[in-house]
Amino acid sequence: MGIAQALGFVGATVVLVGMPGPNNIYISLRSLAQGRRAGVVSAFAIETGTLVYIVVAALGLVAVVRASPAIFTGITLVGAAYLAVLGLKTLRAPAGEGVGGVRTAPLGRVFREGVLVNLLNPKVALFFLAFLPQFTSRGAGPVQLRNEMLLLGLAVLAIGLLLDLAYAVGADAIGRRFRSQGRSGGRTQRLLVGGIYLTIATVAALGTLH
Repeated sequence: MGIAQALGFVGATVVLVGMPGPNNIYISLRSLAQGRRAGVVSAFAIETGTLVYIVVAALGLVAVVRASPAIFTGITLVGAAYLAVLGLKTLRAPAGEGVGGVRTAPLGRVFREGVLVNLLNPKVALFFLAFLPQFTSRGAGPVQLRNEMLLLGLAVLAIGLLLDLAYAVGADAIGRRFRSQGRSGGRTQRLLVGGIYLTIATVAALGTLH
């Protein structure tokens, strides 16, 4: 990869990964509701999911998903349903529990949910299906292609982690204002977080059905 192509890859990755989507919003909402530590844990959880995609892409299994639209549609719908569950749970949470109870949620649960959000995120699947292969060598053999996908994937992971951490830190600063407002701030926070989850779930489901 030449310098121009490398710069194009980095620039496009920053734009595509940094655009608000289920991953970024999950990190932001966790940090907003529970604090910076939960946001950072969520960021590492998201990139753990990315690591799974990297291995899958390097093994060539993305071709299986590409050849079967039903699999991709299924992943998208399951992801939308999962986000909808998180949204409803947040809206129904008692006032004293914070947003969806996340203030007292173990970080292990925060981590597991983050990994699931990323694995069920159609944006990530499309990224590895359509975008990443464009930067591999044409006519490359299986071994070279695998190595290139691994290197490109790790570069995406590093860029993604930096952006995710930025989301976590920024959302924590906003979350402190809500938390300092007591019960009224918590109510506003729950409505905001729950509404965002449900909106993302609806958009993802409608995009799949149409």
